Amino acid sequence: MRAGMLAGSLAAVMLAVSGGLGDGQTPAPSAQVPAGYIPTVRKLEHGKAPRMTWQLVSEANGERTFAVIFLTGDELLAGITEFAEGQHIAAARITGIGAISHATLGWLDLEKKAYKPIVISDQVEVTSMLGDIAELNGKPSVHLHLTVAHQDGAVTGGHLIEAFTRPTLEVIVTEYPKGLHKEFDPEVGMTLIRPKS
Repeated sequence: MRAGMLAGSLAAVMLAVSGGLGDGQTPAPSAQVPAGYIPTVRKLEHGKAPRMTWQLVSEANGERTFAVIFLTGDELLAGITEFAEGQHIAAARITGIGAISHATLGWLDLEKKAYKPIVISDQVEVTSMLGDIAELNGKPSVHLHLTVAHQDGAVTGGHLIEAFTRPTLEVIVTEYPKGLHKEFDPEVGMTLIRPKS
């Protein structure tokens, strides 16, 4: 049953991302992505983390820190993106711990300019979650990496494509006082932070 759900989930991710970002600046990446790979630029759906809650835990010198809590069934990447949009966050660092029931991570294949999917189909502990937020075309763009531990202690890691919480994820988002800017780099086929002088 779980394998069928996971296959359906991965298929949904592949279908959802095939249309590209649609931001008017970058070409739709689907034409360049080989079968079985995931584009580096993707459109995310809102409403995939309905149980997510957050609290402002500190604010000083233009820096805000939030605790963003996800519960069973919430999708992590879409939820953090939706949260960042709601709070108008243009630059931040992200850390987190918790557990997920299934996920798709990615390994960046530079030659193909796409992610090779790493499918996780079991209950795992999130031992490390690191990421950032920068502005892309006037909206927050979230970049996350996850390392997870399986029941036997084996570890899997990669770029976060999709992850579903079970039972909780505790995420800390710390906003910087000044924004960061991202641009699409056609040479590597992905969006990269471009610091402003």
